[in-house]
Amino acid sequence: MLVLPIKKQWFDMIISGEKKEEYREIKPYYDKRLGYLTEGTGKITTIILRNGYSHKSPAVKCKCTVEIGEGKKEWGADPDINYYIIKIIEIMEVQNVN
Repeated sequence: MLVLPIKKQWFDMIISGEKKEEYREIKPYYDKRLGYLTEGTGKITTIILRNGYSHKSPAVKCKCTVEIGEGKKEWGADPDINYYIIKIIEIMEVQNVN
């Protein structure tokens, strides 16, 4: 299962349901991890977004799809740049959040 680090601001917005997408730059590192999910349409995968690097850090397990496109500025994307867009379909589990 893919685990991706995420900043607290975005993590909190995802937990609250306000933010429905997370973005990653299109680079070889993410091509290997996310690129195969953009082939075809509608592939659903499970991704853990973790606010930190420790296995004890707050985390959210989500059902997601991945596509390529422009993100929303209010959710951290720069304008006119394509990203891997991790679209959150469902929050399955929240871990280590007080």
